[in-house]
Amino acid sequence: MAELALVVGGSSGIGLATARLLADRGAQVHVTGRNAGRLDEVRRLDDRLHAHQADGTSDADMRALCTQLDRIDWLVLAMSGGAGAGPIADLDAAILREAFEAEFWGHFTSLQAALPHLALAGSVTFVSAGSARASIPGTAGLAAVNGALESMVRPLAVELAPRRVNAVSPGLVDTPWWDAMPDDVRSAYFTQAAAMLPVRKVATAKDVAESVVLVATNPNMTGTVIECDGGARLVSLA
Repeated sequence: MAELALVVGGSSGIGLATARLLADRGAQVHVTGRNAGRLDEVRRLDDRLHAHQADGTSDADMRALCTQLDRIDWLVLAMSGGAGAGPIADLDAAILREAFEAEFWGHFTSLQAALPHLALAGSVTFVSAGSARASIPGTAGLAAVNGALESMVRPLAVELAPRRVNAVSPGLVDTPWWDAMPDDVRSAYFTQAAAMLPVRKVATAKDVAESVVLVATNPNMTGTVIECDGGARLVSLA
């Protein structure tokens, strides 16, 4: 029987790239998202993926979906958001609370809903961000959200054993997360950043997805946060 993978936040970016790679491995892959248009595009472009409109922050949505799937082997939690950035003196607390709701609480809610259906040999993989351990001014809010996610990995790896729990922490990645930035500004920033990164390139979603698939499927990896950041933690991109 093929493994069943559920990628929450799998309608674009790293989540979608992960879903495609898991399908390449022969898994039955289900993805969730809130945007109906994106989900329709997923169905149109890759008929191997089963797309569901479900809000990862909704306990009702996620419990209904997980009950429908019944058994989950690989749970990937890939919800993200750009809210929460800015100097701490000016950071709107309400916006930071929204960022926690969308990402931290979304991961938490989806995990709780999936747990009764998660196979004993299964895995949970969080997708966080390098801001959790970086020291870039103006990212304290982002660091708090992603740091909260990463801090759960080790205790959960013990608590949920023999199920495995890991996280992948990407750095600068060319995904729709940057779509609000004008094309010319984004291109100039990526060019500048790539010149400073040790790998001399900005990651693609697939680059990071390969790390997600590794920790999701490797039966000997648990309690680990994989830094897939092109060496960003070794240099200053500020």
